Amino acid sequence: MNPDLVVRSRQVVTSEDVGPASIHIRSGKIAALGSYDEAPGGCPVFDAGESVVMPGLVDTHVHINEPGRTEWEGFASATRAAAAGGVTTLIEMPLNSIPATTTKQALEEKVSAAQGQCHVDAGFWGGVVPGNAGDLRGLYQAGAFGFKCFLIPSGVPEFVCVTEADLRAALPELSLIGAVLLAHSELPGPIDEAVATLKGADPKKYSTWLQSRPREAENRAIELLIRLSQEFKVPVHIVHLSSSDALPAIRRAKEEGVSLTVETCPHYLTFAADEIPDGATEFKCAPPLRERENQEKLWTALEDGLIDFVATDHSPCPPEMKGREAGDFLQAWGGIASLQLSLPAVWTQARQRGFALRKMTEWLCRAPARLTGLENRKGTIAVGYDADLVVWNPEAEFVVKLEKLHHRHKLTPYLGRELYGVVGATFLRGKKIYSEGSFSGDLAGTILKRG
Repeated sequence: MNPDLVVRSRQVVTSEDVGPASIHIRSGKIAALGSYDEAPGGCPVFDAGESVVMPGLVDTHVHINEPGRTEWEGFASATRAAAAGGVTTLIEMPLNSIPATTTKQALEEKVSAAQGQCHVDAGFWGGVVPGNAGDLRGLYQAGAFGFKCFLIPSGVPEFVCVTEADLRAALPELSLIGAVLLAHSELPGPIDEAVATLKGADPKKYSTWLQSRPREAENRAIELLIRLSQEFKVPVHIVHLSSSDALPAIRRAKEEGVSLTVETCPHYLTFAADEIPDGATEFKCAPPLRERENQEKLWTALEDGLIDFVATDHSPCPPEMKGREAGDFLQAWGGIASLQLSLPAVWTQARQRGFALRKMTEWLCRAPARLTGLENRKGTIAVGYDADLVVWNPEAEFVVKLEKLHHRHKLTPYLGRELYGVVGATFLRGKKIYSEGSFSGDLAGTILKRG
């Protein structure tokens, strides 16, 4: 049967190779891969020339905040930014919306809010909070991809952090249903101790914020999660790793067969603490951006596979919550808006270090798809997979400008930064949803559910 569309390029990135190829698409799936010149007569052809054609990105760490805090971000604006950045699949975090996604009913409310608003495919994590162990099975059966928890206060009252005792109540249930636990891995003890030493420190200095969130808080939290994963036989995923001091424990755990995966974020791979000006609260996130030597160790761990992949932790808020005028790092909301920029941000740093394009597909597409159980459908250019594609020019450079960003609030530390890698077009299941700054009128995104 003839394809509906052929997408071809001199640089198609598959799991085996990078080179000239044509991608034959029928009914939203990749029906065949052929040589560059293979295209049935009369079939529409999208010729990307020398631009790279890669699987659409899978971003498993996105805060959209709808319903309840849609003024922070919403499905329409977030998924529009995703499409412009080549992200075709996102999995949304359970907090910052009201209600938080900690019950089956809350998940249903989230799905209802998202219906008819999405430019790209979207799925949802559930949440583990004190006392909701009895809700986890229902959430999982309703389609949640797994469960996120915080080991320190999350910043919003609807999503309460858990203690070790709370996790010991929830993990037997996660073990029975076979679900993954995602964890914001910082413990309050080391943070409380560090904050007690900072009386009188200037809150406008980034160093004050950095000292208030020591590496030890991450290291000890990760060691706890490794022990619990071993004890309860539950897969654990460490979100937004920033402390390179935790890498030896992660290596040992993986060598011992612990079911452990790890992500880091574009901002930890791009910005360093010593670059951040006084009062520049757009750089605030938790865990914090750390020193340059720490960053280089994260890159080495990513190269070695010790860190499995990169996800954005897109966490926007209204500009007034960042308190840019006051410049107080201790009072500002912590979170970095970057959903649209993950591909160029990671590529800009990767190309400087000589990494190949195939590494990009592992870090931004294939490995995140594996975490969600979508690895047989998303994240790879292969026959039978969804025809989710991003077309981009790795040699084109651009400056991040406010008017080009599509998420709701534009304040981001990337503003004014020069990045490599311009997205030219994005395809979702064979439909071109973004091209050269324009979006299709159709909202082609669907709601994804586990299984």
